[in-house]
Amino acid sequence: MTITERTNGGVCILDIDGPITIGPGGSDMLTDKVRSLLQQGHRQLLINLAAVPYMDSTGLGAMVHAYATATRQGGSVKLLNSTKKLHDLLVITKLSTVFESFDSEPAAVASFATV
Repeated sequence: MTITERTNGGVCILDIDGPITIGPGGSDMLTDKVRSLLQQGHRQLLINLAAVPYMDSTGLGAMVHAYATATRQGGSVKLLNSTKKLHDLLVITKLSTVFESFDSEPAAVASFATV
């Protein structure tokens, strides 16, 4: 898994490429990246899942941890471009009620203006 960081309108976007799973370069990498961004003062995080083919329970845990950590620090985490498989996983686990999810980057970035 690789994580590329970029900004759009003050929102920090994390483009993830590869599965988010247990093991080296997996869910721990996402947790560490989010923690680092929050320490740098980034509070509006958008996780782009377009290139994530699979996420296991550890990956889901990393997503929940990112959300909880950001929320405690006055920030927010939203999702972008969930594949059908990932969307179904979020629905089954009821995490779709926790995460705001968008199919359009401009809409996702604009949603942070109301936060």
